[in-house]
Amino acid sequence: MVGMDAFTGRLNPDMYVVTATAGAERAGCLVGFASQCSIRPLRFVVWLSKVNRTYEVACAADFLAVHLLTREQQELAALFGGETGHQVDKFARTDWAPGHSGAAVLQDSCAWFVGSIEQKIDAGDHVGFVLDPVQCSEGGNTDGPALLRLSDALSIEPGHPVD
Repeated sequence: MVGMDAFTGRLNPDMYVVTATAGAERAGCLVGFASQCSIRPLRFVVWLSKVNRTYEVACAADFLAVHLLTREQQELAALFGGETGHQVDKFARTDWAPGHSGAAVLQDSCAWFVGSIEQKIDAGDHVGFVLDPVQCSEGGNTDGPALLRLSDALSIEPGHPVD
């Protein structure tokens, strides 16, 4: 649609790392499409690309972990955004620990939550996973370093095709 590129080009959303665990499989990716989507009950939605390894694992998972990074965490963002889980074990390259029901929680994130997958919404090339938060980190000082935004991650070449 004419004008939508200009509209979306003005957006600068927070970026998230989403991890999925199903059995012995783990995957994770950098996500720019995510938001709280309900107040009562509290719900959060993350949109995963169908070509991403994380999407494949998430389809078999019961829980996802959603992590916030700071602008200083470019290396961690590049690992989860610039490498594909089809070729690389990202979890061998970072500190993580099992969270609720075995969800993979990145220890270096500035805040995170684990959510139960309540619903999946197919919206074209992405699927929205609606999450019910069941475990959250404290998140620390909200006056700390600025969060990683889309403009901070533009130099990361995606680890999978974007078309």
